Amino acid sequence: MDLGSDIYRQQILDHYRNPRNYGSLESPTFTHGGENSMCGDSIEIDIEVDENEVIQSVAFRGDGCAISQASASMLTEELVGINLDELETMDRDDVLDLLGVEISPMRIKCAVLAEKVAQDGAAIYRGDLDIDRTSLEDE
Repeated sequence: MDLGSDIYRQQILDHYRNPRNYGSLESPTFTHGGENSMCGDSIEIDIEVDENEVIQSVAFRGDGCAISQASASMLTEELVGINLDELETMDRDDVLDLLGVEISPMRIKCAVLAEKVAQDGAAIYRGDLDIDRTSLEDE
């Protein structure tokens, strides 16, 4: 057994059972939601930014598998303090690094759901995305 992988698995279970930043923000700058229609995972994220577009606070709500919910919890911790430009440049490897374990190809969409929802929400807020993507079917 790989002790390093076991530690990351325990961390995923901890974030799933005790999600950080779960709930709603009182006055979010923007809110966006999405789902992975292949498995039914859903996430809605509230983000508050300051005048320089630095993320001040994040909250999420959702339902789904341990990977999608733990990933959302871990991501919300990483987002506070970065600006929306940094959020836009995040990719799936950043999220997979947070999880720390190898994810099967079928579970990648579960792992990156929160990241895509946050990025799409930021793009809509900035006026860079004029359609509200709510599914990862096209990803």
